[in-house]
Amino acid sequence: MSTPSRGVGRPRASSRETIAEAACELFLESGYEGTSIAEIAQRAGVSRSSFFNYFSSKSDVLWSGFDERLDHAVAALSEPEAGADSMRVEEVLAAILQGLEPDPLALAFGNARAMGLEEELQRESALRQGRLAAALSGAARGAGVERIRADVLGAAYAVVVLSSLRVWAEGGAGHGSPLAQLRHALPRITDLHWG
Repeated sequence: MSTPSRGVGRPRASSRETIAEAACELFLESGYEGTSIAEIAQRAGVSRSSFFNYFSSKSDVLWSGFDERLDHAVAALSEPEAGADSMRVEEVLAAILQGLEPDPLALAFGNARAMGLEEELQRESALRQGRLAAALSGAARGAGVERIRADVLGAAYAVVVLSSLRVWAEGGAGHGSPLAQLRHALPRITDLHWG
């Protein structure tokens, strides 16, 4: 009698995905504040230390995928000539949202009230928006734009990125993409003219 092969069928999700899924389930059941890291680890079937191998906090479960993309954008915007023209800047911003799959952050934006995440998302979005705005402002200043105008441009473009992600997630991941939302929103700030 032969033993069945484990290689057939759907592959097991990684611990990272399992932890994120468990966290989102618990946020829906008990709310964000009412869920502990220990409960997430228990639901995912991993140890508390395993949780910290993948995530630094509950908030990191939601934001880690976006933060990785944001890190790349900030690095790209710090390169010489990064702010030379709006098309180059828009390519950097598009890369943040391009191919972004439905993930814990999208689920959180789409279910913020049910998960008790409204304040958390507002606070954490503002931090990332501020970081992106500063990088955009720096790129604009590097291209010769005066400080106040550079700050206004940075803030406007950063708002468009985070707002595009939120609007897409709230509309349901099956409706378009965050990149399509970004492309729809960018013309609304063209009166600010990058150069």
